[in-house]
Amino acid sequence: MWIADNWKDYAVLDASGGEKLERWGSYILVRPDPQVIWRTPYDHSGWKRKNGHYHRSAKGGGEWEFFHLPDEWSISYRFKENAEPLTDLPSEQTAESASLTFRLKPFSFKHTGLFPEQAVNWEWFSGLIRREVRTGRPVKILNLFAYTGGATLAAAAAGAAVTHVDASKGMVGWAKENAAASGLGEAPIRWLVDDCVKFVEREIRRGNKYDGIIMDPPSYGRGPKGEIWKMEENIWDFIRLSTQLLSEDALFFLINSYTTGLQPAVLSYMMHTAIVKPFGGHAEAEEIGLPVELSGLILPCGAAGRWQRK
Repeated sequence: MWIADNWKDYAVLDASGGEKLERWGSYILVRPDPQVIWRTPYDHSGWKRKNGHYHRSAKGGGEWEFFHLPDEWSISYRFKENAEPLTDLPSEQTAESASLTFRLKPFSFKHTGLFPEQAVNWEWFSGLIRREVRTGRPVKILNLFAYTGGATLAAAAAGAAVTHVDASKGMVGWAKENAAASGLGEAPIRWLVDDCVKFVEREIRRGNKYDGIIMDPPSYGRGPKGEIWKMEENIWDFIRLSTQLLSEDALFFLINSYTTGLQPAVLSYMMHTAIVKPFGGHAEAEEIGLPVELSGLILPCGAAGRWQRK
């Protein structure tokens, strides 16, 4: 399992009875998690001093209950010590280029605008990007289903030029706020509100190539014009389509999955078939997770598949 264990501003404090207790900076939230099928004693004091609790409805969806929680606040992520700042990044970020800052705001269907477990992937591909950038090679990255920009900012902070694509105008706007908060407001990031499949098709026709592709597709979603996306039905064809955008000396391909049916072995099989066979390199897939403070165990948070040429 790949574990995001480098957070200072975030922690899973405990998990029980279908819910997880999390610390986001100075605030404690309780949110539902379908993976938490166990029932353990609620021994952590955070259960009694929570600032927000998302209650699921038996009819679907749910709503937040707040206790002295601001509308918005920020947390920061600092990369591991070996991720030293790059000297050729925008001047406002040179002193803190190993850090990212995220604006948080609880909104419908339990989310806060950040998936902390993804930090383990940020560390992985940032290392690959930095290694190439230090040789003087320009690196272009495509981030599909890019949400509020965690992966986009990690890639940009490592020195890449990034194309950020998401179907939601609101999410792209939020990602821009995160970029500004992280000192990456002037970084070479192209912000696009678009249907990811249609964008990839157009990029193929244009002959554009990328040195790394990141995709974090939803289980189900709609494009800006009502296009329907269903993970199990669409992902195989979309992976094969997207590989046409890989450059001759591409660095990596990353896909995340929160869909129960797409286990690591499924991601591994698809990546070996669609990428390793025609491009060479190495592919692997694992569960990703977060450490739980009280128990010392790992909370599973989906899976990721990674391909890299070297």
